[in-house]
Amino acid sequence: MIPHSRPTVSAEDAESVARVVRSGHLAQGAEVEGFERELAARLDVTAVAVVSSGSAALELALRALDVGPDAEVVVPTYACDALHHAVTRCGATPVLADADPETLGPSPKDVTRRLTRRARAVVIVHPFGLALDLDPFLALGVPVVEDCAQAIGARVAGHPVGSRGALAACSFYATKLLTTGEGGAVAGAAPRVARVRDARDYDEREDLVPRFNFKLTDVQAALGRSQLGRLDTFIARRRAIAARYRARLASLAGCRPPGDAGERHVFHRFVVTLERPVGPLLERLARGGIAVRRPVFRPIHRALGLGGYPEADRLWTHCLSLPCYPSLTDAEVDAVGAALAEALPT
Repeated sequence: MIPHSRPTVSAEDAESVARVVRSGHLAQGAEVEGFERELAARLDVTAVAVVSSGSAALELALRALDVGPDAEVVVPTYACDALHHAVTRCGATPVLADADPETLGPSPKDVTRRLTRRARAVVIVHPFGLALDLDPFLALGVPVVEDCAQAIGARVAGHPVGSRGALAACSFYATKLLTTGEGGAVAGAAPRVARVRDARDYDEREDLVPRFNFKLTDVQAALGRSQLGRLDTFIARRRAIAARYRARLASLAGCRPPGDAGERHVFHRFVVTLERPVGPLLERLARGGIAVRRPVFRPIHRALGLGGYPEADRLWTHCLSLPCYPSLTDAEVDAVGAALAEALPT
């Protein structure tokens, strides 16, 4: 079976983790501080606070922007459920926006139309590795939280993703662009990140203001630092895989692969758009030993029983995510392409 996704870890990663284990200092400490400095440099921001997950990062970013009861936060419906959960845990109301059929991210036009006077933030997901143009969203006058879970390392107009919003949230889950096993980060201006850092840890405080245990360990940070040092290599391989897929699929009828977006795309996912519904292909390709998936498990509005999101519904029906990760071999890329070509009608 060719997996849909797979962690990329090395002997050097293992040694970095083992070194921290041998040191006896396992909890949050010097490795976390070093990881935060290196991430801040990579993202071109003044400060970073690493936390226990991307979900925790989203919630703490919203709390640092004073999102709470009676507030609304606009989030894309064609995205991970973590966005909805982060908003509701703050006591606020998620307002769903439809997708842009070209970028697969949130539609600027639909985000604009969903805004009310209660809006306190907009979460903009850089989808599947593609850095979106933030200008239409920044022009709305509402704080923008960049969700960089799938796009760290991408750049648009010379700016790294995560460097232009009010805050940015990152995820370092096992199969993300770089991993700490589980983990995340909030990036941005130092005063806002200081609020995140204060909220992630409740221990030894004079007051009883509600806080969390959202810390990252030094063991995890050591893995993250080792991975961050190879991020450019990871991205180069993902882009090479994407180029090979594009060449293989260019003449395939009924299949539209993503174009070459240069530095804007790091290909956390390689998402093709098919003319036919993808449902039957999932099982057929699995029977042939190839795991493919819908890019989004299920649009959020469907879980809520809502309608009025035609583009997200169309993308859910017609988009397919092919295996794309640094350890995928050229032979495996070719096998996936051949299997997809065989499965599609001529």
